[in-house]
Amino acid sequence: MKIEKEAEKILEKFSKALEDIPEFEETHYIVDNINLTRPDHGKDKDTQKILRNAEVDKEGNVIAEKGKWVNK
Repeated sequence: MKIEKEAEKILEKFSKALEDIPEFEETHYIVDNINLTRPDHGKDKDTQKILRNAEVDKEGNVIAEKGKWVNK
């Protein structure tokens, strides 16, 4: 079949091209800096500033939109 012959030709050319590639040690990382971590720390939040922007009722409760995923 024509397709099989073309596929064999492609594979032969590909295998010949692979022969020209030098062998290197297998690597998983691009750089030597592996497993670098930074310390976890959050920024201090000003709760009063956050509450100033929130809508509250007469009792001081924060009014928020009900999540659309919550069943009624």
